[in-house]
Amino acid sequence: MSAGAAPVVACPTCRKPVSWEAASTHRPFCSERCRLIDLGAWASERYSIPVETPPDQDGFDLPPER
Repeated sequence: MSAGAAPVVACPTCRKPVSWEAASTHRPFCSERCRLIDLGAWASERYSIPVETPPDQDGFDLPPER
């Protein structure tokens, strides 16, 4: 790859190569369709960011009151 060439990434939805440049208006996606498919997956909660559940607040792990 030369110094002036834009890097090429894979579309997260369909894996089609996408040139990372201003002309690729939907980057990192190859198209509006792939972008909307990904957005729909987030909206329907097929994707999620794991979170740590806080411990139960049953009084056993709280400091004693003064």
